[in-house]
Amino acid sequence: MAKALLGYVGGPDPRLLAEMRRLQQRVQDLESELVRMQAENDSLQAVADHEQLLRMDAAQAVPAYS
Repeated sequence: MAKALLGYVGGPDPRLLAEMRRLQQRVQDLESELVRMQAENDSLQAVADHEQLLRMDAAQAVPAYS
């Protein structure tokens, strides 16, 4: 009786399995997107750091007049 109440009669529900597969695929897609965005963010941060160093070097190269 308990199995019937929980939906175990007749094996796994095909709709439930399909939904689980769809959700697993969605998780994989989101994980891939996260990795791609982290790599893009790292690249942008490297460019920003480089530009900041160039500005600092330029500011130090200009003599200060008193």
